[in-house]
Amino acid sequence: MEMSSIIDAFDRVTKKQKSSSSKSQEIIGQIGQEIEQTLSRMQSSQDSASATDHKLILGEVKTKLKEIAPLSQLEGAHKELNSALSKYPKTIEKSFNPDISKAYRNVNFDIHTVNQIIASHFYREGQFDIGDFFIHESREPEAAADKSPFLEMYQILEAMKSRNLEPALIWAATNNERLKQSGSDIELKLHRLQFVEILQNNGRDEALKYARTFFAPYATSRMAEIQKLMACLLWAGRLNSSPYSELLSSVHWDKLAEEFTVQFCNLIGQSYESPLSVTIAAGAQGLPTLLKLMNVMNGKKHEWQSMKQLPVPLDLDREFQFHSMFVCPVSRDMASEENPPMLMSCGHVLCKQSITKLSKNNSTRFFKCPYCPSDVEAGQCRQLYF
Repeated sequence: MEMSSIIDAFDRVTKKQKSSSSKSQEIIGQIGQEIEQTLSRMQSSQDSASATDHKLILGEVKTKLKEIAPLSQLEGAHKELNSALSKYPKTIEKSFNPDISKAYRNVNFDIHTVNQIIASHFYREGQFDIGDFFIHESREPEAAADKSPFLEMYQILEAMKSRNLEPALIWAATNNERLKQSGSDIELKLHRLQFVEILQNNGRDEALKYARTFFAPYATSRMAEIQKLMACLLWAGRLNSSPYSELLSSVHWDKLAEEFTVQFCNLIGQSYESPLSVTIAAGAQGLPTLLKLMNVMNGKKHEWQSMKQLPVPLDLDREFQFHSMFVCPVSRDMASEENPPMLMSCGHVLCKQSITKLSKNNSTRFFKCPYCPSDVEAGQCRQLYF
């Protein structure tokens, strides 16, 4: 959505407002000055002056006020301000079309599924009271199944905020095998942070005892890291002035809390970010393109409802490009980091090696999309991240 025109219009209104206010203050100051000078003259000549002299002084100030013409000057300044203000709402209306109904097609949503998604979103965000109330109002008791795991996650996170790693360590030990299968080393990171806390608060002996108990399983694979932690024992009581002072940084706690959230969601089969939040954010980003498309297709509502795909590319940021598993429809090969999925200008997706073959390894060469009559330039294909 283009914001420059709105910002420019707002700046014009602000400039006119400041100009009008400055002009008003200037005129009021001139009037006040003339009145004060007139009162001073009348008071200084009060004893010797006659009524005729006073009338003459008042006549002079009246003439000066007419020359200043305060009303006409104020009207001019306010007229310019009102003109800018009256144009500003029109600029907003042009940029923010309030009628977005034409940008979506009629879809028969499963209300039961939608309610479960909304309830799950509230629980995922830690808004358990709102989630419970929503389930009660929507009469979706099955959606409460998502509450228990997220409640456990937030309880552990709250404990971590208080520098209490015990709940997180219990969770990591309970899910040790599953974490290993996913390639996560979060359990070691939790033990490392706990070791540093014990060394700082309980001294060298307690820290050494903890290390002997929990670091042994990592001796073969993470020896260098363990040696670094053991060297910290030499700096007990003064770790903050040691070469290993960075281990005390609160950044480690923040990163570990985020990694814990990712791993926890992964183990319960949920994404790290709320699907509802991601969907709404992606929709908001694509909405301007859809509105422009609908303006072009004005009066062709039937065509929009019957379309199987958009006639224009919908560019979304990298964070909204999801292809966790993709099999190329041409080569039948599964996408990989060496052979990633590529989005073509027509909206279809092929693997990079297939595009290379179709374009005969020429980035400026056009080739026919295998699934539609579009001509595609290899160099215009964009990699999708997964």
